[in-house]
Formats: sequence, structure tokens, C-alpha cells
Amino acid sequence: MLLVLLMLSLSLSACTEQEKPKEEVAVQPKKEVAVKPEKEVLMQPGKGVTVQPARATWNTGYFQEALVSAALKELGYNVKDPKELANPLFYQSLALGDLDYWTNGWFPVHDGQLPKNFYEKGEKVGYVIKAGGLQGYLVSKRDVEKYNIQSLEDFKRPEVKEAFDADGDGKADLTACPAGWGCEGTITHHLEVYDLEDHINPIKASYSASMADALARYKSGQPAFFYTWAPNWTIFKFKPGEDVLWINVPEIKPTEAQAPQVDRLTMSGVTGAVSDPVKLGFVAADIQIVANKEFLAANPAAKEFFKVFTLPLGDINEQNTKMQEGEKSQKDISRHVKEWIAKNQKKWDDWLEAARKAAM
Repeated sequence: MLLVLLMLSLSLSACTEQEKPKEEVAVQPKKEVAVKPEKEVLMQPGKGVTVQPARATWNTGYFQEALVSAALKELGYNVKDPKELANPLFYQSLALGDLDYWTNGWFPVHDGQLPKNFYEKGEKVGYVIKAGGLQGYLVSKRDVEKYNIQSLEDFKRPEVKEAFDADGDGKADLTACPAGWGCEGTITHHLEVYDLEDHINPIKASYSASMADALARYKSGQPAFFYTWAPNWTIFKFKPGEDVLWINVPEIKPTEAQAPQVDRLTMSGVTGAVSDPVKLGFVAADIQIVANKEFLAANPAAKEFFKVFTLPLGDINEQNTKMQEGEKSQKDISRHVKEWIAKNQKKWDDWLEAARKAAM
């Protein structure tokens, strides 16, 4: 009997152990990580990144800024409206990290406007136009050929002065810069150092109005003699090599400000010049994008686009002419951008493809 009770007790104990529920281990749910679809990453590497560009105060530089902003938007960037700033303020703001880039760097012209140690924070990228920021004197081609005009020195000759004297004061009339412009000082310097003050009369009225008058006189068969810079609408209306030619200064005599860049006062390969090289007497600038280094490091797609983006000088001049003729609202400029892209779609797509590849 005792043996039976003992076996029954052991049996009950075994059942109890078998029926004891197992402790459940809490399983933590996996965190879902937001992953961009692969196609979106490839097509829009800048998605989620906000960009703050700037642009210069001269409206001849608006077009390239609008084109670059359009490209960054296609690459997925959230591009804010550009801040319009004077040169020194832009470079200071970029170095402080308040801005990401602009397309209006003119070098070496802007070198003196950079804050100390600027290149620790900022970087020049690519060339919008290499040696495209030209300045100088142009003369109607038919009169260059008629009077064999090669430089400002030729305006000392009586027959040349007489041909270009519109107001009868005995001097050749030059459409020059209004008072207060930087180029006014350089022109004054040229007239002094080349002993031309008794031979050339610089017209310093409103530049746009004076150039419109010069164009009207040229179309009526009269000579044209003017200062200009590029990009600018003037050399779309007066096409170098067809309507006008860049002429030389007699010799290179730099102003104090020009002295550090004296080698840039003479340029080779200038379309529509009377000689090659041509002594322009003004510093020829490379137009470049300037960007914050941290922005470039974090955004390889944007950096690559900056590197490959270039514009023909003639295209900028053409767009500037449309602005000069009244198409100057932001809506107009946006339309100009769309029209340019449509005309250059293959090139545009290649630039965007290069930018996307750089981000892989």
C-alpha cells in the first residue's frame, strides 16, 4: 500500500512540471528605417536638402543663376529664392556659412573683395565662361577697315577724329561710362596716360540711352565707338567680328588697381578683335561659380553640376538683350530658362546625368 501511494505522488509531481507554462520572451518589433526608393535616389540625389543661393546686383548675371537653380531643383534640391547682394557682402556671408553659392564670381577682378582666409571656407568651381568677362573699346568694323584703325592711338589722326565727331567739337565721340562707375576711372586713366584728352570726348550720360543712340546712328550709316563689357546686350546688337571689332590700347599702362593682374590686360583668342592677342586695357575675367566648401563636400551632385556647367557668351548676350527690351520680370527670366533648356536638351541632360553619377 505504501508503495502504491509513493508511485501516485511521483506521477502527480511529474504532471505538474509538464503543465507549468513556459515564460514568454518579449520580442521587440523591428524599427522601420525610411529608405528612399532606388529610382528616387538616382534621379533626385538632393531630395531633402535646402539650398540658399545668392546673385549679383547687376542683372546681366541673373540668367546663369536661374539656370543653375533650375538644375538643382531637377536634382531634388529645395532651392530658395536668391539673395541679391553686393560682392563683398556675398563673399563674407558665404564664408560664414549663411549662403551656399552664387554663379557671379569674376576673377581675378573679385580677388580684392574676398575676406581674409576666404579659401578656407569657399571654393571656385568650374567656369561659367573662361575669360568671358571682357571689357574694352569697340569700333564699327566698316570704319576700322576704312581708316585702318588698330588702337586708341589712331584717334589722334585728323581724318579719324572728323569721322567720329558727332557734335562738332573736333574730338571723336566715345560712348563711355557714367560718372561713378568703376570703368569711368579706367577710361579717364587711358585718356591721360595715352595723351588722348584733346582727341577723344567721353560721353558719360546714361549708358543704356547712350548705347541705344549709338546703335541708331550705326544703323543709319554713321560710325560707332564705345566702351562695353561682356556678357552684355550691347554685343548681341553689335556683334563682334560682324558689326564691330575690339581694338587695342596703344600699350599696357595699368592703373594701380590693375597692376597685380597686368597679364590679364592682354587677351588671346578674342572673337572679333583687330589683332590676336589684343591689348584690351581692362582686366579680362573668368566667370565662375563660388560655393561654400562644406556644402560642396556634402553635395557631390551639386558640385559636379557646377563643374560641368558652361554657357556660350552669345547665349547670355541674347538673353540680356531680351531683358533690355523689357522682358526682365522673374517670370520672363524663368521662361528664358525653359526656352534655353529646350534648345539645349541633350547638353542639359548630360550635365544632370554627370551630377547624378557623382552622387552614387
